[in-house]
Amino acid sequence: MTDLAAILDSVADAPTGPSTAAFFDLDGTVVEGYTVRSVYRDRLRHADVSPSRSGRLALAALDVRFRQAPFDKVVDIALEALAGRTEDELAAFGERLFRQDIAGRIYPQARQLVHAHRRAGHRVVMATSATPFQADPVAADMGFDAVLCTRPEVRSGTLTGNVDGDVLWGPDKARSVTAYAQREGVRLADSFAYGNGAEDAPMLGAVGHPRPLNPEPELVDIAHLRGWPVVRLEPPRRVSLSSALRTGAALTALGASAMLGIGVGLLTRDRQAGANVGTGTGCGLALTFGGVTLRVVGEHNLWVRRPAVFMFNHQSSLDMLVLGDLLRRDVTGVAKKELAHDPLFAPIGRLVDIVYVDRAHPHEAKESLRAAVGKLHDGISVAIAPEGTRSPSPTLGPFKKGGFHIAVEAGVPIVPIVIRNTGALMWRDSLWLHPGTVDVAVLEPVPTSDWDPDTFDDHVAYVRRRFLDTLADWPGETEAE
Repeated sequence: MTDLAAILDSVADAPTGPSTAAFFDLDGTVVEGYTVRSVYRDRLRHADVSPSRSGRLALAALDVRFRQAPFDKVVDIALEALAGRTEDELAAFGERLFRQDIAGRIYPQARQLVHAHRRAGHRVVMATSATPFQADPVAADMGFDAVLCTRPEVRSGTLTGNVDGDVLWGPDKARSVTAYAQREGVRLADSFAYGNGAEDAPMLGAVGHPRPLNPEPELVDIAHLRGWPVVRLEPPRRVSLSSALRTGAALTALGASAMLGIGVGLLTRDRQAGANVGTGTGCGLALTFGGVTLRVVGEHNLWVRRPAVFMFNHQSSLDMLVLGDLLRRDVTGVAKKELAHDPLFAPIGRLVDIVYVDRAHPHEAKESLRAAVGKLHDGISVAIAPEGTRSPSPTLGPFKKGGFHIAVEAGVPIVPIVIRNTGALMWRDSLWLHPGTVDVAVLEPVPTSDWDPDTFDDHVAYVRRRFLDTLADWPGETEAE
């Protein structure tokens, strides 16, 4: 067994540039389990596929696994069920399924591998038997350069139920990889391939650096015979008794601290004093009981200019605890109204008088943002996620402009807070908190006093670029680390 650090070292030692490529299988390699299960679970839940067709698909899959039957039959049954659907409809379905399920099953260390190859300037290519509707959202999120996959036949924007070309399984996947390398000038002898099943052996054997990831028993045997290094990635975190107990303790601490803050506010007749006590105490204790530690760079930037608009990338309800522990006093936030019912968010949200925005009603949303400007004029800083909602993955989403307008109108700076790892410790739609370390980089304040309306979009793009650059090249972190 080889550890991930050794594989990352081999990536760093490989020739740089686009003539070296890294080919990744999808199911079981980049994503834990099989994306087709997510597809059919969702379709069964919505009565979009008959039980008999699902049974046929399951039997065909068993034939492939235990009788070495051709995989083409599985694909034929799956695509037959999609006949008459439009490409746009299925693309939207794939994006929804990615946000709701598949994004949370991507191996965090697979992201590290892809990032290492991209830093080396390598082409990063997905090679999978899955359809574009399963593969494309993952590839876009992780920054793949190309997707080689099984393509359904499409006529006038509608699927026919047939395959267009080869099913990329076994030797056909290897041939597709070889053809891609010839087209793009990739040197296979310098390139890498990652796969988890015996069917990936031809693709692995086509490159100079075969790397079985999370291999099934048959591939383990092949790897041992051929001297290929085997790596097992840590799966995305799942709910355990420990995480349930930690979550309960964190929620209890948060609720008790909110009550303490309310009590202080009533006794002193100073709501802000109560909010300061409850926020700093509650979020810090909740992180401690949850087993979460913060590793912060640039912490001094939290205090050099206040009030300010603190902007953070948002992936998890855990972000609220992180921000509360960092900002501690004289701060409120802007959040969508649905978060008023989030058990982690609501207690502190009530305490610090969060400005809730109803995004379904633009006029009311604008009034809410004016209230945020008023708080800044009163010396209270505002925290806001410019993405507007939690991202299903660590990939930064597009920025909305509301927070930037607030800062300009109030005449205060923007302080970017870049957060890493919260999604791994608390999945986007999960209530369960897992122990671990959250990395935080607080960047230098960005003045807004000289922003011109004609170049407003350029300023927004500049702030977003600072987030992207920080996530791509974390401050103080060397390549060896």
